[in-house]
Amino acid sequence: MAVKIEKSLLRVLGGEVLAMPPVWLMRQAGRYLPEYRATRATAGGFLELCYSPDHAVEVTLQPIRRFGFDAAILFADILLLPQALGAKLWFETGEGPRLVPIVTRDDLERLNPVEAIHDTLAPIYETVRRLTAELPKETALIGFAGAPWTVATYMIAGRGTPDQGPARRMMYDDRALFADLIDLLTLATIEYLARQIEAGAEVVKLFDSWAGALSGSTFEEFALKPAQKIARALKSRFPHVKVIGFPRGVGGGYEQFARTGDFDALALDSSVPARWARDVLQPDVAVQGNLDPMLLVTGGAQLRHEVERLQEILGNGRWIFNLGHGITPEADPRHVEELLNIIKG
Repeated sequence: MAVKIEKSLLRVLGGEVLAMPPVWLMRQAGRYLPEYRATRATAGGFLELCYSPDHAVEVTLQPIRRFGFDAAILFADILLLPQALGAKLWFETGEGPRLVPIVTRDDLERLNPVEAIHDTLAPIYETVRRLTAELPKETALIGFAGAPWTVATYMIAGRGTPDQGPARRMMYDDRALFADLIDLLTLATIEYLARQIEAGAEVVKLFDSWAGALSGSTFEEFALKPAQKIARALKSRFPHVKVIGFPRGVGGGYEQFARTGDFDALALDSSVPARWARDVLQPDVAVQGNLDPMLLVTGGAQLRHEVERLQEILGNGRWIFNLGHGITPEADPRHVEELLNIIKG
């Protein structure tokens, strides 16, 4: 007789409907926690924190110790992969990441081959291995990567932009160059996530934070198809692995993701109507989300109202409670405790 999966996140991803949904929060390890701020000060810069297994394990475990979430997500950054490919990466204090832009064919050809990424990323895999040993037995471990389109927007512009204009311009001006960059990132993401799974990740999540900047055929070609290719390759190698997609901001495009059958869950951004998700998405896939992160800043009666509303609408199907985007630095840990008390009684 097969052993029943006890981790609630894996049960929902495996098709079960639970009376009490599993709970974890995007960016649950982060600046809203005083213990995170103390660890980061010890580690030095942000990249030093990501590449130090001692520190990365510690900050991944902090919200589990404090709140008892049903899943931990690896502490890392989506731009570690382009750095492993040879893109120069640094962080400007108060402004965010910077990369030397990829703008020509020569820039692309100077990047490292996919097989070379693992030396740089070895500390990330070590963090996953340690977490596998140190997490409570009931807590699932999630690995992750940025989706090719979102990572490409940073690589082409050299930074985050309001409308992903530089990447969209290359997509139209030099389709071959842009497509080759997406293909490289797709293959590299498969290998990166495969190593995370081999190190112990039970679930992987693909963050396409800027998918909403694409539309029509470009959405299908550069958001949907690369995500499908990644999910299918991983499931072919690791039939047990569960994949969560997060095509943020795509509106009705979520339905296209749901109907592929390639994803075990879709994370919903805060703009997705819960009733639409129940009626259109939940019959095909588990859904994750999608509380407004601002409610963990404000707390109070409106937080309770919105959590209970989501419970009423989504609670009779396959559902993972989460936010519609990452928890903000201004969030109050007391409101996270309040949230958990509402969900778990």
